[in-house]
Amino acid sequence: MGILDGIVEWIAEQVMNGLDLISTSVLGALGCDMGTFLRYFPAAETMYGIFVATAIGLVLLNWVWQLFRNFGLVAGVEAEDPIKLSIRSVLFIGLIYYCDQITEMVLAVGGTPYAWILSSDLPPLNFADFNSVLLTILGVCASGSVALIALILLLILAWNYIKLLFEAAERYILLGVIVYTAPMAFATGASQSTSNIFKSWCRMFGGQLFLLMMNAWCLRLFTSMVGSFLSNPLSL
Repeated sequence: MGILDGIVEWIAEQVMNGLDLISTSVLGALGCDMGTFLRYFPAAETMYGIFVATAIGLVLLNWVWQLFRNFGLVAGVEAEDPIKLSIRSVLFIGLIYYCDQITEMVLAVGGTPYAWILSSDLPPLNFADFNSVLLTILGVCASGSVALIALILLLILAWNYIKLLFEAAERYILLGVIVYTAPMAFATGASQSTSNIFKSWCRMFGGQLFLLMMNAWCLRLFTSMVGSFLSNPLSL
């Protein structure tokens, strides 16, 4: 069993080294800043102007259409009040034009607590040390092939942690899609009949920011638990 234990220990060590590398790279890349998103999806910034022009065109088209429908009021056709419609249309055309600055300001506000979470002091952590600590504990508590048991536990730990990292990356990508398609959502706010779509987009935007912060909080909570465990593993 000596050769098998050596192979298992080597695999476990490589798994933990890979987990340490993934953790440091992903946590540093994700956040409320869209720099990483643009680095991997540069076309989003290029095509942003298309969404702005399309959104302004939709607002103007709806404005003209609703004003035209006012001529059919005598025939029982429902239409929005032309004064309120004009005010909403002009307002949302301005919001669409400055949409990038609005979303950037919201991201800056949401990024402040995110940065606090990532910059909080944690116990010293190195995932590669977790393997040796786990082998020591299992050597005291278990019999048989201790290295094989440690490998199984490490694989379960690594898989669940990677799933959490992938979920955070998915939240970040979805947030980038919401930000760079925001002009189309702002265009729906110019009409009273489609204003619910804009309200739903606002809730979704805020919800994604909150969930991204919660993912970072969970990841930091997990790493702090591992750091505390490594500092005093036999206190359980």
